[in-house]
Amino acid sequence: MELNGTVQSIIYRNATNGYTVLSLLCADEKTTVTCVGTLPLVNAGDTVCVSGQQAYHPRFGTQFKVAFCERKAPSSDTAIIRYLESGVVRGVGPAMARAIVATFGMETLEILEKEPERLVEVPGIGVKKAKMISDSFREKKLLRDVLLSLEPYGVTVGQAFKMMQTYGELCLAKVQENPYQLIDDIDGIGFLTADRIAMHVAGFEQDSLARLTAGIRYCLQQARDEHGDMFLEYQTLLERSSKLLGAPIDRIEETVAWMESGSDLLRCEIGGKDAVYLPYLFKYEDYIAKKLLQLNVPPILETWDLNRWQTKAGMELSAEQQKAVVLSLTNGVSIITGGPGTGKTTIIRCIIDCMQEKGYIVALAAPTGRAAKRMAEATGGDARTMHRLLEYIPGEGFQRNRDNPLIADMVIIDEMSMVDVPLMYALLHALTKGTRLVLVGDRDQLPPVGCGNVFSDALASEVLPYFRLTEIFRQAQLSNIVRNAHLINNGKMPILTDRDSDFLFEEIPNTDRIRNRLVELFQRESSRLGTSDPLMDMQVLVPMKAGPIGVIELNRLLQGVCNPPSPFKKEHACGDTLFREGDKIMQIRNNYKIEWKKTLRSGGFEEGAGVFNGDLGTILRIDPHEKIAVLIFDDGRTTEYAFAQLEEIDLAYCITIHKSQGSEFQTILLPLAGGPMPLLTRNLLYTAVTRAKRMVCVVGRSDTVMRMVKNAYRSVRNTGLKERLIEYEAIGAK
Repeated sequence: MELNGTVQSIIYRNATNGYTVLSLLCADEKTTVTCVGTLPLVNAGDTVCVSGQQAYHPRFGTQFKVAFCERKAPSSDTAIIRYLESGVVRGVGPAMARAIVATFGMETLEILEKEPERLVEVPGIGVKKAKMISDSFREKKLLRDVLLSLEPYGVTVGQAFKMMQTYGELCLAKVQENPYQLIDDIDGIGFLTADRIAMHVAGFEQDSLARLTAGIRYCLQQARDEHGDMFLEYQTLLERSSKLLGAPIDRIEETVAWMESGSDLLRCEIGGKDAVYLPYLFKYEDYIAKKLLQLNVPPILETWDLNRWQTKAGMELSAEQQKAVVLSLTNGVSIITGGPGTGKTTIIRCIIDCMQEKGYIVALAAPTGRAAKRMAEATGGDARTMHRLLEYIPGEGFQRNRDNPLIADMVIIDEMSMVDVPLMYALLHALTKGTRLVLVGDRDQLPPVGCGNVFSDALASEVLPYFRLTEIFRQAQLSNIVRNAHLINNGKMPILTDRDSDFLFEEIPNTDRIRNRLVELFQRESSRLGTSDPLMDMQVLVPMKAGPIGVIELNRLLQGVCNPPSPFKKEHACGDTLFREGDKIMQIRNNYKIEWKKTLRSGGFEEGAGVFNGDLGTILRIDPHEKIAVLIFDDGRTTEYAFAQLEEIDLAYCITIHKSQGSEFQTILLPLAGGPMPLLTRNLLYTAVTRAKRMVCVVGRSDTVMRMVKNAYRSVRNTGLKERLIEYEAIGAK
């Protein structure tokens, strides 16, 4: 069968494979047909001719399965108006579409493409508006060109959009020049996609040096991104590269040696391992070790009256806390580590007050917005994210650096276990000798999402002054959250039988009943968990993404419970995820370029750029015509995302425990019912429990809890900071 008509709307589109469900208004303008097929380039308003056959879907009824689709130029003024008002061109709604077509008639699309400056002839369109309309129209054409060329090789709509943003109008020329550069420049494009483009579009040979070097580099980047490794052992790199590239080991050895001679790789001995680094990662790690030792000046001879502070604050420091405070005040670099309830916040408050009483400037920071907000609330100080402390500007980098250092006598970093090597490198570049650095965190938390393991390595070296807090304060001992966290950390079973505590457990044997119980807790029993606002106060944490009680399935389930469909809520499908106004969302990768605005309590505005992996927020508004979503993050930053950028966020009714690092939630719901052993570990359970401020509710199987407690496995990252600190301290290198 063959149908001709106009696409009324895109009902659903999978950004990964281009599978699309659309509504087609047939040429008779009376019949509407639902069409399905792989149609990544078709948009609302397009005039098309589709061929295929009718089929019956048991859930969605009669559909037209498209085998072939041809886009046609609109054949009437009405068709052009329908195309423009569909939202395909940013800034053009129904009234503007009619005004443009009234001015130019059937020449409208040609003028938009070749003479866009003439748009100012349309009443109501000035120079600025004309530029926005023409840029959007040209962008759509370029997007189509890129997708037509690269979609057969696995490039998605979102990735094509990023290529355009990165490379501009020379996008296709840049891609053909060196497809392997896509691996570094475009999120989501790995070696396999770049390799297909190189082989079929750009004509690269399978044994070409460019291909081999890109594959070897990719193996190191993959180890960095997926496992947090700073390096790979030489033999491991050879084996992984050979498997990826389909090349013999001896050819890989030759290429590695060539890359090493040209300083594209760096090979050295670290802790008895034959390590191969990407050169910049070696530089970062080496600099961190030397700079920490340089900052760690001999003890500072000053007197500190802690009794005076205790009297003023109306609290008494324990012997452990006093030692930790004095350690921080009298050393250039100090490390404080301890679990929940051991008084880390009180120590930070005391350090701040003592320093400020003597006129010293103290800067407070944490790796994430939520951690910084919590630090500010707990200490009363002006805590910021590390990126804001270092004044990051997209495209320009950190403004605070060696040439423009931070003006502070002491810098205190909280949640240090989350700080990766690149961020620590940036921080240390902004500190001058004489600035005291205090690193506070919990060494038993999960390692950072990024590469390296700065906090753990620095502690393990035992080169820098450190203090481990072990005493749990009496008030904290009243909390089963704190008691159970320490029991778990010590390999002991938590208390699961106390029904009147802040740690609840419900034995539920199977996943279907667990899912039903989660719905009940959100819908009818949230007050039992101490909240009247479950959407904001309750956070579901799980060990894994897949499965019936994984992130993906629980987000779909809880979205329907917490934010059900409504005629008053606009929606937009991105890949397999349907976003709806009011949805709770999380940023899932760093984006330093996105601009935001924040309303201040004083009535003014603060503007900046950058949103980061783990930032939580809400979808305020979805605009199908402008093709944007307006988001507000939990710290008050408001920003706009183009629809193509929505692949950078995910629903956040449920998140993985890894993603919860550095955050604190009023109530944690923790469904546990089996899974792969590498994901069911003691420190994963410990991290989940310590994210709760007021209540933990575990629903599931006690045998799964026991498996996690007994599983002390920790993945070991390939890092060299510990060894470098020990080596440089021994030889006095600073």
